[in-house]
Amino acid sequence: MGVAIRRAGEGDRAEVVRLLDEAFMRDPVSTWVFPGEEHRRRRHGALMDAFFDLALEEGYIDITEDGAAAALWWSVLAAAPEADGESAAVEAGAEADGPALLRQAVDPENERVELIGRLTDATHPTDRPHEYLHMIAVRPDRQGEGLGTALITAVLERCDKEGRHAYLEATSARSRALYERLGFAGAGAPLDLPDGPRMWPMWREPRGTA
Repeated sequence: MGVAIRRAGEGDRAEVVRLLDEAFMRDPVSTWVFPGEEHRRRRHGALMDAFFDLALEEGYIDITEDGAAAALWWSVLAAAPEADGESAAVEAGAEADGPALLRQAVDPENERVELIGRLTDATHPTDRPHEYLHMIAVRPDRQGEGLGTALITAVLERCDKEGRHAYLEATSARSRALYERLGFAGAGAPLDLPDGPRMWPMWREPRGTA
């Protein structure tokens, strides 16, 4: 029996943010961004709430019908050619402000909220449109049931039909191996967070449907 999946909306905010907060509270990247456990418990949910907004703005959120798993995707366009120096500078400035604005909204005194955004932006491919798996969360007591794989596969099947690429950053050797089985491959050098964990940029070419 397949996993029932639907598109989440504003009405699902509390459920999805709670799921993300629970699933990523002890994730290596989250513990790097918020090193102190007490502080992390206070501010981590605010970052997940901001990610919810970004996903709705830049893409979409898929959730299983039972609310046990959710995936945040961004639909990324290829970078536009530079029309002139002034417009390019304005666009670059707006993009550069994104991580700073996120830090200001979530945890102004925490430079790592901004730093991780700048580091991942620097490694993110911009030459081809693609679907970006920003985050995927499965409730801890439901892990191992294939819910995350079902969420990812649903989008990858659409990518294959439409000839669209996909991208993500793996944050553990285990997740990296899973993504490799789904057709992702390494995309450049790993990203080592300063005094923190390693992330692996991964790219997936669409598979033929014939």
